Amino acid sequence: MAVPKKKTSKSRRDMRRAHDALSAPGISVCPQCKEPKQPHRVCASCGTYKGKDVITAED
Repeated sequence: MAVPKKKTSKSRRDMRRAHDALSAPGISVCPQCKEPKQPHRVCASCGTYKGKDVITAED
């Protein structure tokens, strides 16, 4: 089994982990009911997508 010859420094370890942070999902506004929703998804409150009724909204 391979064994590291030198200890990985804290700086190098943290630089490797620099891209692992999570980002917040994008939020857009539904044009029908003005509620926040994720882009390119059916609106959970009114059930529309691109101006068409796709699902029945659960009220």
